[in-house]
Amino acid sequence: MIKFKYLLIGTSLSFLPTLSFAQCVETTNCETLGYTETSCNGGKGVKCPFGNKWACLGANEEECKQKFCDEYGFTLTCMGTGYAGGAGSACNGKYASCNYASGYEWKDGKCKMSATYSGALGELYYCNGKVVGVKASGMNFYVAMQDLGKKDWGSANDLCSNYNFCANLKGTLPTTGQLQTMYKNQSFLNGLLVTNGGTGLSYERYWSSTVSSDTSHAIVDMSNGRYYDWVSDGYDYYVRPVLVNY
Repeated sequence: MIKFKYLLIGTSLSFLPTLSFAQCVETTNCETLGYTETSCNGGKGVKCPFGNKWACLGANEEECKQKFCDEYGFTLTCMGTGYAGGAGSACNGKYASCNYASGYEWKDGKCKMSATYSGALGELYYCNGKVVGVKASGMNFYVAMQDLGKKDWGSANDLCSNYNFCANLKGTLPTTGQLQTMYKNQSFLNGLLVTNGGTGLSYERYWSSTVSSDTSHAIVDMSNGRYYDWVSDGYDYYVRPVLVNY
């Protein structure tokens, strides 16, 4: 802030030779007046009229703006998962509230997953706000959160066909191609499954829907990704439904 100080100097007026009075003039001491910088970033400032010192205004202006914005609640950048930009006008580049993306709601000053949302959001599939399936990038199907145990093929097929992901969305027994895709992404999928309350894929053999004959179907070993066909439907192997049509 530029300060002004004044000195009293006695001055005789030629037309009143016997009268003198006090006159105010600015001091010529730049630093005393607040001109303390040798230069200002971007030239944002005022140069002292009596020397080469500057009073820089930029930093003080920004601090003042931010203090004002903070005081009135403009503190949010509105960036991150679930955010869809700022709501209303910005104050110094920040907002008082944010718009939320599909599947989210504005709650407690943040964008949070809606407790009633059902549908796909990237790698996760939700039913009433709960994760019921996961997938890796590039996959066109979601994997259920748990195995359904070890069953013969007929039981496995029935369980998957009747598995309810959400509302009227039924599951299906995965094909050998889908199982091999799951194997390739197993580490990533298991991380998502466990993080969201599910159980990881077992390093075991899983039934597929791929037909070998009237009495046999193919399996995939999730410990090595190998495909085995002509497997008798009477054997018990692991079962994990997938969601294809969503």
